[in-house]
Amino acid sequence: MLQTRVNNILRTPATEWPVIARESTDVGHLYAEYIAPLAAIPVLAGFIGLTWTTMPALGIRRSFGLSTGFLFMVVQYLLSLAAVYISAVVVEWLAPKFKSSGSRVDALKLVAYGCTAGWVFGIFSAVPILSFMTIIGFLYTVYLLYLYVGLPHVMNTPADQVVIYLIVIALVIIVVTVLFGSIAAALALGNLAASR
Repeated sequence: MLQTRVNNILRTPATEWPVIARESTDVGHLYAEYIAPLAAIPVLAGFIGLTWTTMPALGIRRSFGLSTGFLFMVVQYLLSLAAVYISAVVVEWLAPKFKSSGSRVDALKLVAYGCTAGWVFGIFSAVPILSFMTIIGFLYTVYLLYLYVGLPHVMNTPADQVVIYLIVIALVIIVVTVLFGSIAAALALGNLAASR
């Protein structure tokens, strides 16, 4: 199911969003079957990039030891799982303000499946010089949410509200992700400083 859903949402989102909207699921199933495995991709890739990747000719040296890198990976993973849920709560709360409707699970489906590209492109974090490619994943996430009607199908958003609601959702996801990423980095850097 995971590989099929990832393939469908990335390659044929116009037909996949209506399928997602009709599916009956729950928070536990979404986390166990989709969010947890995909959210691990950028975290594991980042761990590899921070602890094992070196390119002395380009000035890239191993910046974290294994213990600091592992701590950062675990904290970042747990916070990324929380960030998805918090983003979904905000999306659900904002829905009526944009003439939209949907349950907490609908909002979670929107955030989770919409973030697929970002998680998949997170694999580039394993090679520091290619980590800028994760931005392409974020841009494709916006494309998935708006241009291929994720919002109208999942949150029943009227066409005249889609763009502004999308912008607000994107800002929420960015703020939550940056905030939680900063917390993870502060913990890891604090551990790094204490170990030296």
